[in-house]
Amino acid sequence: VNQTSVQLTEAAPQTVGSGFTAPGNIYSAILSRNDAVKDARRLKDFQELRDKYVFKKVLFEDPLFPAQDSSLFFSEKFPLKLEWKRPSDICSNPQFILGGANRTDICQGDLGDCWLLAAIACLTLNDIVLKRVVPHDQSFTENYAGIFHFQFWRYGEWVDVVVDDRLPTYKNQLVFTRSGQKNEFWSALLEKAYAKLHGSYEALKGGNSLEAMEDFTGGLTEFYEITEAPKELYNIMRKALKRGSLMSCAIDVRILNELDAVLDKNQLNLINISDASLCVLVPTAQRTKTASGLVTGHAYSITGVEQVGLSCNRAFSQTVYYTSFNAHKWKPEPLIILLIFLQTRMCFEEFKKNFTKLEICNLTPDTLEDDQMLKWNVTIHEGRWVKGCSAGGCRNFPDTYWTNPQFRLVLPEADAKEKTCTVVVALMQKGRRKERSLGATLHNIGFAIYEMKGNQQQLPKDFFLYNASTARCKSYVNMREVTERFCLKPGEYVIIPSTFDPHKESEFLLRPFEEEETEEEKQFRAIFQQIAGDDMQINANELRTVLNRVIAKHKELKTEGFSLESCRSMIALMDTDGTGHLNLQEFKHLWNKIKKWKLVFTRYDTDKSSTISSFEMRNALTEAGFQLNNQLYDIICMRYANENMELDFDSYISCLVRLEGMFRAFRAFDRDGDGIIKLNVFEVSSIIFFLNSFIEY
Repeated sequence: VNQTSVQLTEAAPQTVGSGFTAPGNIYSAILSRNDAVKDARRLKDFQELRDKYVFKKVLFEDPLFPAQDSSLFFSEKFPLKLEWKRPSDICSNPQFILGGANRTDICQGDLGDCWLLAAIACLTLNDIVLKRVVPHDQSFTENYAGIFHFQFWRYGEWVDVVVDDRLPTYKNQLVFTRSGQKNEFWSALLEKAYAKLHGSYEALKGGNSLEAMEDFTGGLTEFYEITEAPKELYNIMRKALKRGSLMSCAIDVRILNELDAVLDKNQLNLINISDASLCVLVPTAQRTKTASGLVTGHAYSITGVEQVGLSCNRAFSQTVYYTSFNAHKWKPEPLIILLIFLQTRMCFEEFKKNFTKLEICNLTPDTLEDDQMLKWNVTIHEGRWVKGCSAGGCRNFPDTYWTNPQFRLVLPEADAKEKTCTVVVALMQKGRRKERSLGATLHNIGFAIYEMKGNQQQLPKDFFLYNASTARCKSYVNMREVTERFCLKPGEYVIIPSTFDPHKESEFLLRPFEEEETEEEKQFRAIFQQIAGDDMQINANELRTVLNRVIAKHKELKTEGFSLESCRSMIALMDTDGTGHLNLQEFKHLWNKIKKWKLVFTRYDTDKSSTISSFEMRNALTEAGFQLNNQLYDIICMRYANENMELDFDSYISCLVRLEGMFRAFRAFDRDGDGIIKLNVFEVSSIIFFLNSFIEY
């Protein structure tokens, strides 16, 4: 297994730190897609806070991201004396958005975050996604209280980030991102909200545009080294833009950013890098320029890909349009760098010669307003690598590799033509940018996929010694997320995510994407729509009807179906938005769980009686990911087994639903991840109420 080091655009120096210490687990998180309900709640929270300050006639001051040096930098002191000012103190008639949000509103300041600005520029090309991230109904006049909010996708959930409008300035000029129009402030406030999300402005120095593009969309990232890209790269890019994907490119050379140059006029020169007099400001000793006039170490957004007719001899020329985000014009007084935007076109062959990496973020159903399953079916898993426990490193370390977390992947049906299943696996390490102030850096991460071959429990050490992986990522890379696409035959697999070296600690998010809808899912949706009605929500009684209709098609189970009590427990587990109902996506996640648990049940139902013995239940629970002590096994047998000490399918599923609910409740209170919880009286009441909901919802 090999590891690869990827350069960050405008990277900042980093030091190695200790990272996380929480224990690992195998736990499937529920990704709520009932965004309409959650958006309404976020909006209510923001509006209530804003209205409170409007009523008090006091301007909001954010206590969580104060106007202090701690919000700016953690490793150094800013070389200039900065003053935090509100837009009304900077100019007259400040506007949130002036004439629509577009690329000319994004001018880089004295911070090495061109990777972020390239992503913001891509965001302006998709109005639906833009309005999701940047709510447009905000202003400096109506209901103004010095408070604004923005939304970001954060590890499977959309989060609302509230900030005040105090911005760092020098001589009455914005120091960081600014608009081309002095009285427009949406881009500066968006950058501030993103800095708050990661702890400080300095945390934004250096990165890949994929990070921000994913945080703006919840999408699926793909990374290409241009020299190793597939032959069909042009078609990949063209298709990506056609379906609304965000896309950027860069030229890798680690250079000092403008801030490190301390804006010393004697150290900085202007250079023309194109026929249109596009200028870039970089330290003289560090600047490099390609033959095409492009600047190394900078990010560019790709805004168009098309074929242009030329002549009879050459029918089409493949053309790429890109926009620079580190082109600056020197202005002696005050010491401020202004960005000049220029959309440039070049032929595709020149594009491949000049750029070194391409980054694409494909949109998934998570970013859409409706509740339909479109391109991808997604499952979300959360876990941790813990030193001495579950941080086993890659397969180069056979003595510890088997201790890494293991996640099941079931591919029940194949594509109609190819007889294979298209799968994309995305592995993301969590929280590393925010932990920079503690010395955290990005680990080299990757994963491998193994076919189960009849194995029933967590795969032991010997399995990996004698079985090769069916598929794996090309290399272990020091990026926040590693993504690979595979074509696999139907069957049951296990995904092993890991760091390259053992004993590297971090939390992670694993997302397997299955392409297109299976015939079973189409039938499911039809049944769901028929019973749910126009609101596309079902209660416990309706859930029972849907499940029993579908389960009746599985004649091998010989079951009378699910009880109402079981369905109430299922809603308590899957109802992440608190409506007391399930929407289509929540219902789909529930059915995926039932399908996986059904496979385990079928393996232990050796006599095809549609029951398993209480003794077999122990192994079934272990295979399903639950490690229990003998006392709990005894309680389960007393609660769910019949007089013959057997469990039918309904009892088996009810048991697993309640176990997962109890494990989830425990983890919610296990704040430091040490496997021990301490509760006050209110929390005890809350957890008892939560657990009782699995009995009587």
